[in-house]
Amino acid sequence: MNEILLAIFAGLIVGLFFSAIKLPLPAPPVLPGIMGIVGVYLGGIAYQSIVERFFS
Repeated sequence: MNEILLAIFAGLIVGLFFSAIKLPLPAPPVLPGIMGIVGVYLGGIAYQSIVERFFS
């Protein structure tokens, strides 16, 4: 839970900073960004599964 709060706080600071200096937010569009995160997570799980199944 602590990591989640730190991530939210860091995102808030970055968002405030970029808005203050009038730059576009460094984030992808909402749905493609979420799907990218899901893809990275699923890829990590798939890698662990493949390594455990075939190389252990």
